[in-house]
Amino acid sequence: MSQIFHPRFGLYVKLALLLLLALLSAALLAWRGLTAEPNRLGAPVEQPVPFSHKHHVGDDGIDCRYCHAAVETSAFAGIPPIKTCMTCHSQLYTDQAALKPIIDSWRSGVALHWQRVHDLPDFVYFNHSIHIAKGVGCVSCHGRVDRMPLTARAKSLSMKWCLACHRAPQNYLRPRDQVFAMDWHPANQQQLGLALIRQYHINTRRLTDCSVCHR
Repeated sequence: MSQIFHPRFGLYVKLALLLLLALLSAALLAWRGLTAEPNRLGAPVEQPVPFSHKHHVGDDGIDCRYCHAAVETSAFAGIPPIKTCMTCHSQLYTDQAALKPIIDSWRSGVALHWQRVHDLPDFVYFNHSIHIAKGVGCVSCHGRVDRMPLTARAKSLSMKWCLACHRAPQNYLRPRDQVFAMDWHPANQQQLGLALIRQYHINTRRLTDCSVCHR
């Protein structure tokens, strides 16, 4: 009786199964990479210096723009350079151990490596300046940072979460002079929001186009 299968059939089957396993593993890792959240909601992100927004913003009343100087004109809010920190800390709390990395960085010229709190996927385009120009408050995305001893993610920034605002911006808009206010609350958000949509010339029909966030 002639042989039905090729002598190396068993080897080919094993190689095919190994290839299939490798492809499945790669797909699983890719899926986890796209869907995993780098930092859990409410969990403080460890930084080289335990910077407290509660102290600087809540207690001392420092405006967001003092440190995040590019937030009104750039896609990125910007990380403050060490010289911004040293504006105060060349004189204040210079002997505190927690501030030693700041002092060392200033003296050596070696920048600190801050950990991102919000890290959107590379296929998502987000521009801080346009949101501020259209009256979206910092607190809408970043939460009450003025109450955070250590900075943590307050919102998921998922596609579903972003679309909730893009589909009904009137629920979130505020006057431009209140964008950086942490505790501002309107008397009638809906009425104000609809008026601001007209005032800021917001094209609500285009807000949910794929190309707005995916470029």
